[in-house]
Amino acid sequence: MNPRRKKRLTLVLALVVGLGATIGLLLYALNQNMDLFYTPTELVNGKADGTKPQVGQRLRIGGMVVEGTVVRDPKSLQVSFDVADVGPSVTVKYNGILPDLFREGQGIVAQGELVDETTIVASEVLAKHDEEYMPPEVAEAMQKTHEPLQYTDKQLQGSAQ
Repeated sequence: MNPRRKKRLTLVLALVVGLGATIGLLLYALNQNMDLFYTPTELVNGKADGTKPQVGQRLRIGGMVVEGTVVRDPKSLQVSFDVADVGPSVTVKYNGILPDLFREGQGIVAQGELVDETTIVASEVLAKHDEEYMPPEVAEAMQKTHEPLQYTDKQLQGSAQ
């Protein structure tokens, strides 16, 4: 092999090794920052593929706030409540101001860390609402500006041409 080819081969190999190392480090960093989503049933029983979160793992959990389980500490912003879907419930502990839409029987998504098999210390709580919800002021304004249009037969025939 002549020196020119040897130099090219060395350069290509160095480029491939560097690119592989970069991709490997990128995937490692993304894996550590990934928050997996679980329902309360999946958290307790494990996902369909058998994976179960480990204590200390960051995750997201979504479900309905169980009626009668919201406990607020009168001296701080500490709140504890249970979240459930169709199966077992999971306790969520949160220190902070809850969203305005948060209430019992409402859907929520909490992001935090698993501290034991059925308890999560949340760093963020998001309240879900119906996609069709519209504040009354907006609904009223839309009704005023979007009144049904009355077309005559001539207008309909002209638009068809």
